[in-house]
Amino acid sequence: MLRNALWCTLAGFGALCHAAQVPLVTPQVDPQHGSSTGEAPGRLFPIDRSHYTTVGLPVDHEHDTLTNWRLDDLPNVNSTGHLIFETVNSLLQHWPNTRMRNGHNIVPGTVPPGTLLYHGTWHPGLPPGPDWTATDPEHSILFCRNTDGEDGCWHLTLMTTRPLKVVYFDGSSAAKVSLGTMDTQDILAWGDVKPDLAFEEWDRIEALCEWGKEYGVDGFVRMEMDFEIMLCNFTSNVRIVSSVTLARPGPSPKASGRVEVMFAGSWHNRYPGETRIQLDLSGLISFYDTELAPSLIPARFGKERWDHRLLNISGEDVTRARARLGEVLSRPADQSGSGIDWLVLVRVIVDRYSKRLELVRYLLNSTDPDTGDSDSMIDIAVKTQVQLRNMLTPYILSDVILPSVVPETGEMGLDVLNWTRPAYRLCATTHTGMLKDEAMTSSEKLLLNAVQETTREICRVVTKMWGLGVLAGVDQFIGTENEPNIDTVRNTMRTWRKDTDELTAWLDWNDWVKCRPACGPEEMCYLTTWPAGFPRRERHRRPRNGDSIPTAHSFTGDTPVPTRPPRGDGHPHGDPADDWERPQPRCIRRTDPFTI
Repeated sequence: MLRNALWCTLAGFGALCHAAQVPLVTPQVDPQHGSSTGEAPGRLFPIDRSHYTTVGLPVDHEHDTLTNWRLDDLPNVNSTGHLIFETVNSLLQHWPNTRMRNGHNIVPGTVPPGTLLYHGTWHPGLPPGPDWTATDPEHSILFCRNTDGEDGCWHLTLMTTRPLKVVYFDGSSAAKVSLGTMDTQDILAWGDVKPDLAFEEWDRIEALCEWGKEYGVDGFVRMEMDFEIMLCNFTSNVRIVSSVTLARPGPSPKASGRVEVMFAGSWHNRYPGETRIQLDLSGLISFYDTELAPSLIPARFGKERWDHRLLNISGEDVTRARARLGEVLSRPADQSGSGIDWLVLVRVIVDRYSKRLELVRYLLNSTDPDTGDSDSMIDIAVKTQVQLRNMLTPYILSDVILPSVVPETGEMGLDVLNWTRPAYRLCATTHTGMLKDEAMTSSEKLLLNAVQETTREICRVVTKMWGLGVLAGVDQFIGTENEPNIDTVRNTMRTWRKDTDELTAWLDWNDWVKCRPACGPEEMCYLTTWPAGFPRRERHRRPRNGDSIPTAHSFTGDTPVPTRPPRGDGHPHGDPADDWERPQPRCIRRTDPFTI
């Protein structure tokens, strides 16, 4: 933990390591309407004065004017486009959904034929009703049990025989805590958020499957240590591959089944994530959609993203969200929208900017503009300017005309970078400017807006930084006649650092959250994952007959199912981790002595 914290500080990633998910600045704002009554404090140049406005991206350049592309127009403090963008970028990926565990998306999807699913059980029969399956056997084996006096444990492997229709809840949606991980499920199952029912998993799965019957839903996808599917029916659309008694090893200090589950989950840490579930983003339901769920705007105002949840959602918004999901699941296959691959579009943008912004931030934090020597300052400024220009190269036109007179730093006004606006506009509109929304579903229009808001802010900040570098005389292609002035370079680097810090904190891309330095061969990079490292909580579980199911369909005939033996999986173990509320990356050992 200490070495990670030191690296984050030295490399300038302190804000990301602490996941500050707050507005770029904090003026006095009406939380319901987002109107601003204050200015950003302490910016170096007047061009940085904040104007919290929301400007839509024009798609027709012939009717657009550069007056709509001011470099001081910041996002509205209540805008959620960047949050929708990053949650979509994180779908079905274990790492980001462990870090930000309170999911806000419900997405329809399918599981293709030929997919293996695994079920740890305690008898050789099929479950008579809804039950849980894992996508990796390391996960299901943890639930593998036997009856008293028997060796080994029963393990069932299934294969899908046709596409399964599923609904995916993002976040750590199988983590049984009352802090928001199950809010989206609660809304579907019970029509309201029920924190006190976090451990009522049998009631939950039965309610969800009952709700899904009308729409032909086969199961629900969730995530904890690894991904799982709550399968509503074990006797249709799947066939038995094997039902065997495994030689389950006993407790040993040399082996850890829990660590192996964490390792299996890590296979899906990053894009493309869990590939055995195929999502339909044209039907995505997001509770960051301010039109779908306006009651959540004041509920999350001023809170870090860690604490965003659905607890105070209104009944009207719940009804609207459930109705929209019902429409999505009921629509004919030929009404699935525009055909745009939204996840690919999002990934193109992340790939284009993520590592370059990371390098820019590293360069700017590799030296102190207040104390560094002149030569090193100019060297770092030139290297940073190269990266800024690399990001903007496809958008810098040949007819760029610089101001004939460059004012002193303290005299720079709002118009000093007007010459950069064509590059800003082209950068912000290239990926989406020609996309027409006539054929788009409401979900796709939401995604379009999210991409537009995100790219607009990236391009605004990068363009402004590049323009300031040109005026400071550190660009290698434009304004080369300007000899760098060390005082101007120092001031420029201070502004660059502030702009980069604010942009990366606003984006908060999980691509930047990693173990630094990288873990060794016997280690894996890890975020505190439920149930390990969570505080013990009193579990109030209502009595249920399901612990002793009287009959079930057996592989050899209809025979009584034995009473379920005790399960040791659902409770947190050991002392709480220091970072269980705000998980930070750290290396843990995969071989003994284990450190989880």
